[in-house]
Amino acid sequence: MSAEKYDEDAQMLESLSDVETDTDSIEETLGRSTKPKDKEVLRDYDEAQRLLTERKPESGLMQKFNAWPHHEGKQKHNARKGKSRRRSRTNEGTSNLVYEMEEGFKDTSSNNSTDSLVLTGTQWQKVSANHGLYLRFILMSLAIAILFVLLAYGAYKASHPSQLKPVRQFSNGTHVFEATTILISLDGFRADFLQRGLTPSLNAFIESGVSPKYMLPSFPSVTFPNHYTLVTGLYPESHGIVGNQFWDPEFEEEFYYTNTSNSMQPKWWSKAEPLWVTAEKHGIKTAVHMWPGSEAHILGVEPTYLDEFNAQEKLPKKVDRILQLLDMEREHRPQLIAAYVPDVDRDGHAFGPNSTEIRATIAEADNMLTLLIEGLYTRNLTEIVNVIVVSDHGMATMSVNRMLQLDDIVDMSLIDHIDGWPLRGLRLKNPDRDVPVMHKQLLDAAKTAGTFDVYTLETMPERYHFTNNPRIAPLWVVPKTGWLVIEKEEFDIAAALNAGEEFHPRGIHGFDHEHPLMRAIFVARGPAFPHAPNSRVPVFQNIEVYNIVCDSLDIQPYSNNGTVRLPMKTEGLHSDFEESSELLNDDPADIHDEPAVAENPSFQSGQEFSDKNHTENLNPDKSKDTSKGSWWTYLHDRLQKAKDWAEEFIDSIRNNKEASDQASTS
Repeated sequence: MSAEKYDEDAQMLESLSDVETDTDSIEETLGRSTKPKDKEVLRDYDEAQRLLTERKPESGLMQKFNAWPHHEGKQKHNARKGKSRRRSRTNEGTSNLVYEMEEGFKDTSSNNSTDSLVLTGTQWQKVSANHGLYLRFILMSLAIAILFVLLAYGAYKASHPSQLKPVRQFSNGTHVFEATTILISLDGFRADFLQRGLTPSLNAFIESGVSPKYMLPSFPSVTFPNHYTLVTGLYPESHGIVGNQFWDPEFEEEFYYTNTSNSMQPKWWSKAEPLWVTAEKHGIKTAVHMWPGSEAHILGVEPTYLDEFNAQEKLPKKVDRILQLLDMEREHRPQLIAAYVPDVDRDGHAFGPNSTEIRATIAEADNMLTLLIEGLYTRNLTEIVNVIVVSDHGMATMSVNRMLQLDDIVDMSLIDHIDGWPLRGLRLKNPDRDVPVMHKQLLDAAKTAGTFDVYTLETMPERYHFTNNPRIAPLWVVPKTGWLVIEKEEFDIAAALNAGEEFHPRGIHGFDHEHPLMRAIFVARGPAFPHAPNSRVPVFQNIEVYNIVCDSLDIQPYSNNGTVRLPMKTEGLHSDFEESSELLNDDPADIHDEPAVAENPSFQSGQEFSDKNHTENLNPDKSKDTSKGSWWTYLHDRLQKAKDWAEEFIDSIRNNKEASDQASTS
């Protein structure tokens, strides 16, 4: 488009610049046709035009200044020399603009004008025409804006979980490993089982790692709530799995842990974020082996590898599976492996925590740990992989002599639904009318019996953290540890006593989580735990495990109730404390109870595995080399002896049990 098309004033400027003038022609024109006054005006106008179009020579100093962007050249010589000449430079100007954008600012001091004149009304005004300066200003402004965006993004990333893998890396000589943690749960493994001379591997692991005297479970001390607490860091009232069995008034459905078609629906579990979800969100591959709740597709995030529950799987197979996962190529290998071991809980229920059978099961679980550590040792992973061994709760012996019939205490027709086991959470048909009445009846009966407590949501002990969830029933009967309140349709106590029947299960848990029989274990070893061997930390509750595992993987935990972080603060070594080594036997006295350690013809207590009989004590000695490598070499030697002993001991238990059973049936 020509200049006159978009600006009438531009036409006048062009026509004025197109006139070639010199002094002679002006004088001739002035002399022929102009009045004296008009001649003076025309001379002044012509002088102005000459000043506009004339390029004055520049001194050397001025030429040096013109080399800087702030002095981008004077007026162009004969800049107004005709429309066609100016238009022929259009493509060149476009090329220069592209060059400035791609390569930065371009110096055009030799051919660009900084100033020009435009006509506004009847006045001439001086304006800037250096588009390069404007472009540079815009580019600098954009650069500053981008810098601020990057700084804001950096601040955001610093305050939010990173989606990148941890930066810590380790090598076993042949392969590179990122931070890796194995979390093993020994269901039902009571803390004092470590004192029975049956667990050389776990005791050696304690003496080479870090642990509290015991770990407290959460209330109620049953499997599903506590396993979800272990991997979320939340109390059951917060994560919503408030029992192995409970009623949800919103869903109007019952959660029952063995009914997997219902209990493994995501809706029950979606109030919390378990470890494998947190890790996967951080870009970490996870492997979950039979962990309670892991099959529920929680929050739509699946573990990379998921093994469904199989009650018949042998313990050595679990070890093989864990080692198989560690043997994967780096791009496929999980950094978090969570494995569930149900055997001790299963046999504790079946035979009781003081039975002969449970002793063999405890030894088998301990031997499983021996096989795992041997596998790590063979792969040179003992200083690369973190191993954390926990349990969810303890176990108490049950007896028909420690039971109360709920039907004898309250009117059962008023009850709409009963939650929990061995606790009894009562939901009444008309709660506004009947809860106060039944509460008083139960309080009076509790004072008389002295074997159970009664709570409403308002009177529930604060340390239970068992109030703030609609899934928690409004009225609770909480038996003393080892006692049971039961409905007649489930078990008729009077008839059983008359017939001499025993109550099954023989072992039970779910009582006050702070009772000694409910205590659990926590033992840890690995590069994330730089504590001295045999270090002892203060007793803590299992809400802390989630944070500890997250820290061991270098990932940011999701919001939870825990406060303990790595490295844990120690209170010395276990060997610094003088404590009784007597076996815990706090089951309520009963003539039908078995002794704390059942007699065995082949392996009396003096023949059980002990440091004195099989190896020297593992407590640190300043005169010995206690470096990490030395500790693991020493532990390896000890575990080999423990493995040989365990196999012989377990075979003896099994053989003697079979012989005893055959004798009783013949």
